[in-house]
Amino acid sequence: MKVRRVTLTALTAGFLFAPLSPAQSIRPEDLAQGSILIMQRDTPDPIFAHSVIVLANYDKDGALGLMIHYRSNLTIQRVLAGIKGAEKRNDELFVGGPVELAGVLALLRSDTPPEGGSHVAGHLYFMSSKQNIETALSAGRKESALRIYMGYVGWGPGQLAREVRQGGWYIFNYDESLVFDEHPETLWKRLIDKAELQKVLFTH
Repeated sequence: MKVRRVTLTALTAGFLFAPLSPAQSIRPEDLAQGSILIMQRDTPDPIFAHSVIVLANYDKDGALGLMIHYRSNLTIQRVLAGIKGAEKRNDELFVGGPVELAGVLALLRSDTPPEGGSHVAGHLYFMSSKQNIETALSAGRKESALRIYMGYVGWGPGQLAREVRQGGWYIFNYDESLVFDEHPETLWKRLIDKAELQKVLFTH
Protein backbone atom coordinates (compact mmCIF):
# COMPACT_ATOMS: atom_id res chain seq x y z
CA MET A 1 0.00 0.00 0.00
CA LYS A 2 2.82 2.35 0.86
CA VAL A 3 4.58 1.56 -2.41
CA ARG A 4 1.38 2.18 -4.35
CA ARG A 5 0.87 5.55 -2.65
CA VAL A 6 4.44 6.63 -3.42
CA THR A 7 4.13 5.46 -7.02
CA LEU A 8 0.86 7.33 -7.51
CA THR A 9 2.40 10.49 -6.04
CA ALA A 10 5.36 10.19 -8.38
CA LEU A 11 3.11 9.62 -11.39
CA THR A 12 0.96 12.59 -10.48
CA ALA A 13 3.97 14.86 -10.03
CA GLY A 14 5.51 13.66 -13.26
CA PHE A 15 2.30 14.24 -15.17
CA LEU A 16 1.65 17.69 -13.79
CA PHE A 17 5.16 18.98 -14.41
CA ALA A 18 5.93 17.18 -17.68
CA PRO A 19 6.56 19.43 -20.69
CA LEU A 20 3.78 19.95 -23.23
CA SER A 21 1.05 19.05 -20.74
CA PRO A 22 -1.44 21.91 -20.95
CA ALA A 23 -4.40 21.78 -18.60
CA GLN A 24 -7.45 19.99 -19.94
CA SER A 25 -11.11 20.35 -19.16
CA ILE A 26 -14.51 18.96 -20.06
CA ARG A 27 -16.38 22.11 -18.98
CA PRO A 28 -18.09 24.20 -21.72
CA GLU A 29 -17.29 27.39 -19.80
CA ASP A 30 -13.58 26.76 -20.45
CA LEU A 31 -14.04 27.09 -24.21
CA ALA A 32 -12.17 30.10 -25.58
CA GLN A 33 -10.57 31.35 -28.74
CA GLY A 34 -7.26 29.50 -29.15
CA SER A 35 -8.44 26.45 -27.18
CA ILE A 36 -7.26 23.07 -28.47
CA LEU A 37 -10.02 20.48 -28.77
CA ILE A 38 -9.42 16.75 -28.96
CA MET A 39 -12.14 14.27 -29.76
CA GLN A 40 -12.80 11.66 -27.11
CA ARG A 41 -11.73 8.13 -27.91
CA ASP A 42 -14.94 6.34 -28.85
CA THR A 43 -16.68 8.84 -31.09
CA PRO A 44 -19.08 7.27 -33.60
CA ASP A 45 -18.35 10.06 -36.12
CA PRO A 46 -15.58 8.94 -38.51
CA ILE A 47 -15.01 12.49 -39.77
CA PHE A 48 -13.87 13.71 -36.36
CA ALA A 49 -12.27 10.54 -34.97
CA HIS A 50 -8.79 11.30 -33.63
CA SER A 51 -9.29 15.01 -34.31
CA VAL A 52 -7.18 17.79 -32.83
CA ILE A 53 -8.68 21.22 -33.53
CA VAL A 54 -7.62 24.76 -32.66
CA LEU A 55 -10.42 27.31 -32.28
CA ALA A 56 -9.43 30.16 -34.60
CA ASN A 57 -12.61 32.02 -33.70
CA TYR A 58 -15.01 31.61 -30.79
CA ASP A 59 -17.78 33.99 -29.76
CA LYS A 60 -21.55 34.17 -29.17
CA ASP A 61 -22.21 33.69 -32.88
CA GLY A 62 -20.46 30.31 -33.04
CA ALA A 63 -17.02 28.86 -33.60
CA LEU A 64 -14.57 28.16 -36.40
CA GLY A 65 -11.80 25.62 -35.95
CA LEU A 66 -8.98 24.10 -37.95
CA MET A 67 -7.82 20.50 -37.68
CA ILE A 68 -4.10 20.64 -36.92
CA HIS A 69 -3.42 16.90 -37.09
CA TYR A 70 -4.47 16.04 -40.65
CA ARG A 71 -1.70 16.58 -43.18
CA SER A 72 -2.80 15.99 -46.79
CA ASN A 73 -0.69 14.59 -49.63
CA LEU A 74 -1.03 17.81 -51.65
CA THR A 75 1.85 20.27 -51.59
CA ILE A 76 1.50 24.03 -51.26
CA GLN A 77 3.51 24.38 -54.45
CA ARG A 78 0.95 22.33 -56.39
CA VAL A 79 -2.29 23.66 -54.94
CA LEU A 80 -1.26 27.32 -54.87
CA ALA A 81 0.59 27.33 -58.19
CA GLY A 82 0.92 30.86 -59.49
CA ILE A 83 0.95 32.46 -56.04
CA LYS A 84 4.21 34.22 -55.25
CA GLY A 85 6.27 32.28 -52.73
CA ALA A 86 4.35 29.01 -53.19
CA GLU A 87 6.88 27.72 -55.72
CA LYS A 88 9.39 27.30 -52.87
CA ARG A 89 7.08 25.30 -50.61
CA ASN A 90 7.14 21.51 -50.97
CA ASP A 91 5.45 20.93 -47.61
CA GLU A 92 1.88 19.67 -47.57
CA LEU A 93 -1.33 21.52 -46.93
CA PHE A 94 -3.43 20.41 -43.97
CA VAL A 95 -7.08 19.42 -44.16
CA GLY A 96 -8.65 21.96 -41.82
CA GLY A 97 -12.07 20.34 -41.86
CA PRO A 98 -14.94 19.18 -44.04
CA VAL A 99 -16.50 22.62 -44.65
CA GLU A 100 -15.57 24.46 -47.87
CA LEU A 101 -12.64 22.25 -48.80
CA ALA A 102 -12.03 24.38 -51.89
CA GLY A 103 -11.16 27.33 -49.67
CA VAL A 104 -7.65 28.07 -48.37
CA LEU A 105 -6.97 29.36 -44.85
CA ALA A 106 -3.80 29.75 -42.81
CA LEU A 107 -2.37 30.01 -39.31
CA LEU A 108 0.66 32.23 -38.86
CA ARG A 109 2.97 32.52 -35.88
CA SER A 110 4.28 36.09 -35.73
CA ASP A 111 5.71 38.51 -33.17
CA THR A 112 3.93 41.40 -34.91
CA PRO A 113 0.38 41.53 -36.34
CA PRO A 114 0.50 40.51 -40.00
CA GLU A 115 -1.42 42.30 -42.73
CA GLY A 116 -4.98 41.00 -42.78
CA GLY A 117 -4.39 38.59 -39.91
CA SER A 118 -6.98 38.05 -37.19
CA HIS A 119 -5.47 37.53 -33.73
CA VAL A 120 -6.29 34.15 -32.21
CA ALA A 121 -4.15 33.93 -29.07
CA GLY A 122 -0.54 34.50 -28.07
CA HIS A 123 1.49 34.96 -31.26
CA LEU A 124 -1.03 33.11 -33.43
CA TYR A 125 -2.96 34.77 -36.25
CA PHE A 126 -5.69 33.43 -38.54
CA MET A 127 -5.66 34.34 -42.23
CA SER A 128 -8.65 33.81 -44.50
CA SER A 129 -7.61 35.86 -47.54
CA LYS A 130 -5.58 34.30 -50.34
CA GLN A 131 -3.94 37.68 -50.87
CA ASN A 132 -2.73 37.82 -47.27
CA ILE A 133 -1.55 34.21 -47.44
CA GLU A 134 0.41 35.14 -50.57
CA THR A 135 2.01 38.03 -48.67
CA ALA A 136 3.11 35.64 -45.92
CA LEU A 137 4.45 33.11 -48.44
CA SER A 138 6.34 35.72 -50.43
CA ALA A 139 7.89 36.99 -47.19
CA GLY A 140 9.48 33.55 -46.80
CA ARG A 141 7.54 32.40 -43.75
CA LYS A 142 8.56 28.80 -43.06
CA GLU A 143 6.42 25.78 -42.16
CA SER A 144 7.35 26.25 -38.51
CA ALA A 145 5.54 29.61 -38.61
CA LEU A 146 2.98 29.25 -41.41
CA ARG A 147 0.61 26.37 -42.06
CA ILE A 148 -2.00 26.39 -44.78
CA TYR A 149 -5.32 24.53 -44.61
CA MET A 150 -8.07 23.40 -46.95
CA GLY A 151 -11.49 23.70 -45.33
CA TYR A 152 -12.48 24.22 -41.72
CA VAL A 153 -14.80 23.03 -38.95
CA GLY A 154 -17.77 25.21 -38.01
CA TRP A 155 -20.33 25.33 -35.18
CA GLY A 156 -23.44 27.47 -34.79
CA PRO A 157 -24.29 29.48 -31.65
CA GLY A 158 -24.10 27.23 -28.58
CA GLN A 159 -23.50 24.08 -30.63
CA LEU A 160 -19.93 23.42 -29.52
CA ALA A 161 -20.78 24.00 -25.86
CA ARG A 162 -23.57 21.42 -26.17
CA GLU A 163 -21.15 18.91 -27.71
CA VAL A 164 -18.70 19.44 -24.85
CA ARG A 165 -21.51 19.08 -22.31
CA GLN A 166 -22.47 15.77 -23.92
CA GLY A 167 -18.90 14.48 -23.52
CA GLY A 168 -17.68 14.93 -27.07
CA TRP A 169 -14.47 16.91 -26.53
CA TYR A 170 -11.58 17.51 -24.16
CA ILE A 171 -10.50 21.16 -24.01
CA PHE A 172 -6.81 22.03 -23.72
CA ASN A 173 -5.46 25.52 -23.11
CA TYR A 174 -3.93 27.33 -26.06
CA ASP A 175 -0.43 26.05 -26.75
CA GLU A 176 1.55 27.36 -29.72
CA SER A 177 3.80 24.31 -29.77
CA LEU A 178 0.78 22.06 -30.36
CA VAL A 179 -0.46 24.12 -33.31
CA PHE A 180 2.94 23.79 -35.00
CA ASP A 181 3.82 20.34 -33.72
CA GLU A 182 6.39 18.59 -35.93
CA HIS A 183 4.59 15.24 -35.76
CA PRO A 184 0.88 16.10 -36.09
CA GLU A 185 -0.04 12.55 -37.06
CA THR A 186 0.69 11.41 -33.47
CA LEU A 187 -0.69 14.48 -31.73
CA TRP A 188 -4.13 13.06 -30.89
CA LYS A 189 -2.63 9.91 -29.34
CA ARG A 190 -0.27 11.91 -27.15
CA LEU A 191 -2.97 14.30 -25.98
CA ILE A 192 -5.69 11.70 -25.38
CA ASP A 193 -3.26 9.68 -23.26
CA LYS A 194 -2.51 12.76 -21.15
CA ALA A 195 -6.21 13.65 -20.81
CA GLU A 196 -7.23 10.14 -19.80
CA LEU A 197 -4.35 9.78 -17.36
CA GLN A 198 -5.26 13.06 -15.69
CA LYS A 199 -8.90 11.94 -15.50
CA VAL A 200 -7.89 8.68 -13.78
CA LEU A 201 -5.53 10.39 -11.33
CA PHE A 202 -8.00 13.01 -10.20
CA THR A 203 -11.18 10.94 -10.06
CA HIS A 204 -9.84 8.10 -7.90
